[in-house]
Amino acid sequence: MSTNLTKDIGFDAVIIGAGACGLMCAAQAGLLGKRTLVIEKNSQPGAKILISGGGRCNYTNLNTSAQQFISENEHFCKSAFSQFTVQDTISFFEVYGGIKGKEKTLGQLFPESNKAKDIVKVFTDLCTDINQEIWCNTEVKSIDKNSIGFEIKLVRNGREETIRSPKVVIATGGLPISKMGATDFGLKIARQFGLQITQTAPALVPLTITGKEQQWYEQLSGNSIFCRVSCGEISFEENILFTHWGLSGPAILQISSYWKPGNAIEIDLLPNQHILELIEEERSLNGKKQLLTLLSNLYTRKFAEALMLLLPVEKNLASLSKADLQKTEALIHHFKVKPAGDKGYDKAEVMRGGVSTQELSSKTLEAKKVPGLYFGGECVDVTGWLGGYNFQWAWASGFVIAQGL
Repeated sequence: MSTNLTKDIGFDAVIIGAGACGLMCAAQAGLLGKRTLVIEKNSQPGAKILISGGGRCNYTNLNTSAQQFISENEHFCKSAFSQFTVQDTISFFEVYGGIKGKEKTLGQLFPESNKAKDIVKVFTDLCTDINQEIWCNTEVKSIDKNSIGFEIKLVRNGREETIRSPKVVIATGGLPISKMGATDFGLKIARQFGLQITQTAPALVPLTITGKEQQWYEQLSGNSIFCRVSCGEISFEENILFTHWGLSGPAILQISSYWKPGNAIEIDLLPNQHILELIEEERSLNGKKQLLTLLSNLYTRKFAEALMLLLPVEKNLASLSKADLQKTEALIHHFKVKPAGDKGYDKAEVMRGGVSTQELSSKTLEAKKVPGLYFGGECVDVTGWLGGYNFQWAWASGFVIAQGL
């Protein structure tokens, strides 16, 4: 490889990472008349956007507030969300891409076309129109700061280059998903400049069951049940999905962001009814009916039959003892699960933790100790629920950084 001399290429800022935050930052900076260069190691921008929501891209959530985010500082994200609201997101994609949102469950907004590529196209088209550059297949090797700005060493088209910029934005995402090019680059840069990192972990991730209980879950693989899943004070009502290695589905992904190894979670398998009331009602009509029959009307037959190991499902309702009823009520409404672990970063939607919010201005996301260095999106300790919330944080953080460039 040949090394070029350091050169100032005339940009107001270099943005590292062409994901949701980086692309929004470049677009908004361009709309303010600033020139930015976006550096992306993948062969195309928006790689993670393109696979989100099964390629449909749930690009925001109408219910967004600070309450749907996990952070050591629960108030930190409020400033960004006040500067760039959900309505601002909706308007941005309508104005610059003609994209109209289609609401699905729980406030989730998808493009009417159901195509994530339409979201990415908004940015690529806009960046071309307003003279923002995107360099793909380019990897940043190091960033250093001196009295006149930042020097960025990179490899582009097989050649080493060193470029200079007065400001740098780190929008490289978190640790999921390595096959999409995810690395700990953002965290490494933060540590290099002496910034604290809040402990990281996979979030919005399936949970695993091992040992003697695993076989019971394996036999139910593919069964989906609407439940209330709780961990401590937090709970979510959505579907869970049994898998051959444990539990997945929206409610499990949600609770995984709050679960820590060694903890148990509790599942109410019938959140909007009470099993003892249903048994009493059915018993008064037909005491000879088996508990299995009643459960088969509430769940799949396979799930009801799997409960044979745990409940007296072959007894008829009239012969259920007080102990039987207590056992049934406890299992249906207080089903305890102690996961062995999670499926890790390659199956996680996002990373929990990241660059500590104590190190950043909540108004601009500039590092307090390093003027001109900004962190946005997933590499910051702001982690949203499933359902478009993390995209809203990415768009908002990209917007506020652009205002300060």
